Amino acid sequence: MNPPTKSHGRKAIRPTLKPSSLMDEAPDLVGVWQARVVTLFPETFPGVLGASLTGKALQEGKWQLHTHDLRRHGIGKHRNVDDTPAGGGAGMVLRADVVGAALAEAQTHARGRWPILYMSPRGRCFDQTMASDLARCAGVTMLCGRFEGVDERVLEHFGVTEVSLGDFVMTGGEIAAQAMLDATVRLLPGVLGNTESTIDESHSAGLLEHPQYTRPATWEGRDIPPILMSGNHGKIAEWRQDMSKKLTQERRPDLWAAHKAKTDNTKR
Repeated sequence: MNPPTKSHGRKAIRPTLKPSSLMDEAPDLVGVWQARVVTLFPETFPGVLGASLTGKALQEGKWQLHTHDLRRHGIGKHRNVDDTPAGGGAGMVLRADVVGAALAEAQTHARGRWPILYMSPRGRCFDQTMASDLARCAGVTMLCGRFEGVDERVLEHFGVTEVSLGDFVMTGGEIAAQAMLDATVRLLPGVLGNTESTIDESHSAGLLEHPQYTRPATWEGRDIPPILMSGNHGKIAEWRQDMSKKLTQERRPDLWAAHKAKTDNTKR
């Protein structure tokens, strides 16, 4: 008997004619944002997503996480999931029939706008805009690659979007998937205690966030900037905006150029 699909988060009870002992996974939470992760290593989830605010929100049912084990769909006695590259070459490639079956299983739960993302170094670089867009979807299915990658045909068949965490290569997509989910889940309603936190932080307005300070007022001979202790909220907001612009110009000229172009177009 195949092991059940792993689910994380609060479980909802719904009327059903199917005995609970025969259910292959926990019931979906009605109307709750879901993530379905197709992976060879389901035991690596929820990982860091089970800690802090994302973990608390998971337990409270503000979002739900399911993993789909690629090995369950493997071929033959040894559940093989990969084969040698067509045309020769190094490494192994995840088979289309194996990945396709896993994705089809995951997508039986999809509803509304529900993209399928493949963690891939050749994909579009994940950013805050993508996180915000994912948070507005009903859910997402994430495919974590291994070895030399995935048979291209399955990506074409399911209309999969390739997404990268950055310009570097990792041994698999699980860490990238957790990073992208963390960035997305924190934008869901009720996950962060202070909704203004997502407004002022880096990238939300196309700029890097201003420097932050807290007590003690003096540390190792360094003082908190006097303007932040003045109580003049208008001046404080102006200082923070100026610092955000300064840091963005210095550290991320690409973001600054995009911000300037957007601002100039708005003025026209």
